Amino acid sequence: MPLLRITTNRTVDDEQVKELLKIASATVAEMLGKPERYVMVDFVYNPHMIFSGNSANTAYLELKSIGLPVDRTGDFSKLLCLLMQKQLQISEERVYIEFSSAERHLWGWNSATF
Repeated sequence: MPLLRITTNRTVDDEQVKELLKIASATVAEMLGKPERYVMVDFVYNPHMIFSGNSANTAYLELKSIGLPVDRTGDFSKLLCLLMQKQLQISEERVYIEFSSAERHLWGWNSATF
């Protein structure tokens, strides 16, 4: 049920993407206290991104989950920015993150909803 989408203008080779996806999946599961078997991570390369008036490396993340604890988004922001810094060398001031909590009946999986 948790989905982390990472969109960046930084060029990343296939091996780096695979490693990032593995680490991001485990990070999201641990952060949210949810089984990793439900975590999905999506990586999107978009060379047409600009932030703060320039095209230096940047990232936009979306974290969506059922029951996302809104009182912890500050902590999640720190962890996800650290992930971007360590894995993609993108500084925290070049990362935007959108958090959203999905209602169970609006999140489908396995021919049903949660």
